[in-house]
Amino acid sequence: MILSDAAISRVVHEVLAELGKHPANSERKLAGSASSERKSTTLASSERKLAGPSQSRFGVFNHVNDAVAAASEAQRALERQGFEARGKAIACIRKICIEQAEELGRLEFEETRIGRLDHKIEKLIVCGERVPGVEFLKTHAYSGGNGIALTEFAPFGVIGAITPVTHSLPTLACNAINMLAGGNAVVCNPHPSGARIAVEGVRRFNQAIVQAIGIDNLITVIAEPTLETAQAIFDHRDVKMLCVTGGPAVGRAALRSPKRAIVAGPGNPPVVVDETADLDNAAASIIRGAAYDNNLLCIGEKEVFAVDAIFDDLLAAMERHGALRLKPAEVDRLTKAAFVRHPEDASKLVVNKDFIGQDPKVLAEKSGFGLSRPTELLFAETDESNPFVEQEQMMPFVPFVRVKDVETAIELARKYEHGFRHTAILHSRNVDVITHMGRVMDVSIFVVNGPCTAGLGVGGEGYLSYSIATPTGEGVTTPLTFVRERRLAVRGSLRVV
Repeated sequence: MILSDAAISRVVHEVLAELGKHPANSERKLAGSASSERKSTTLASSERKLAGPSQSRFGVFNHVNDAVAAASEAQRALERQGFEARGKAIACIRKICIEQAEELGRLEFEETRIGRLDHKIEKLIVCGERVPGVEFLKTHAYSGGNGIALTEFAPFGVIGAITPVTHSLPTLACNAINMLAGGNAVVCNPHPSGARIAVEGVRRFNQAIVQAIGIDNLITVIAEPTLETAQAIFDHRDVKMLCVTGGPAVGRAALRSPKRAIVAGPGNPPVVVDETADLDNAAASIIRGAAYDNNLLCIGEKEVFAVDAIFDDLLAAMERHGALRLKPAEVDRLTKAAFVRHPEDASKLVVNKDFIGQDPKVLAEKSGFGLSRPTELLFAETDESNPFVEQEQMMPFVPFVRVKDVETAIELARKYEHGFRHTAILHSRNVDVITHMGRVMDVSIFVVNGPCTAGLGVGGEGYLSYSIATPTGEGVTTPLTFVRERRLAVRGSLRVV
């Protein structure tokens, strides 16, 4: 498929417009300063960023062409060094994520001003510990009377990545581990509101990799990401694949790109609680997941549908485990403040970006009321028409909807997950209910009797990724997501038994 320049431009603008929807002045950072001086130099500045002499080392570049060229050269050097070098490079990233998590997590929190510091730190540690690397790439061998066949995994080359502000460095580090394991190099255009921490992380990763294997620029980053730099990465002939993490507009735009795209799309994960559930475990799990990083996780518990028989007991369990129940009037004030009219369609509500990832105390203050005690999660009973049920709101408030039976709960969960096929959570000890909901929801991650984080191996089993490719079907990404299969077939020889 060949796209016109206008179509490609439209795709990139849609991607970056979506990435720019962030409370920390992202629109200003995305488009550049509003001053007349900046406007008068936009064209000249963008031309310099797209093609000019590089002043960078250790992966940080001002110019897209130079970043891609450096990554291409580094990727070829990695291929020459062989499989072992990949593991050494990845070990450098893991070591930094774990040993420097506190410093880097603090830097990310101070830049983005969303989420929770303790969880910014933890996300880096678990990235270093649980994201899969070269061990995922196993050669498949077939042997028979007609000879042998081998299936192995080859790199694509240079992969272009767009990363979100919600998990800027963790997503970049996770992608880098997966992509380098496959033998690729990476050029990243981070969200403008998380660009400084992305740059600092890339610099540290490359410094360590150079010391370990002598190759610089396996991970490159644009120091000042803009619309122009993103478009240049999308268009660049030497970028062979895209990995884009973001909301619906980002996913749609990436899917229209002529390049192969791995799309980590949106989610609105529902929770169902039936009459057989362990209510204390359900309450503790909902709090653990929904409060994590102030509910910035795309897998986080966003709305709860609980059967009437245990509904009041579940709310009491939530309070016992530390969540704070809001009064109806407080819910009304929070709802009115947390959602605003869509700028292009006044009949629709959208999330107020100033509320995303903020602490419960801040949500209350911005809504004009105070909290009776400190808490990490707010909750309340609402009806299904409340915008908090429908919207992927990414803040530490969870609406609880009372339903007559588990069949109704599952149907509402299916409705408000919006067909994203992302994540759903169930608390039940009835195997028939577990089986039924698993089939109905058809999601990439289905968690039973635990917090959402268990679906990514944190408090559960399995491996971790911060890019969960639901629209394109890869699910939780691994090194196998970023490789090409190649087969060698030898007829009539090399079978030695």
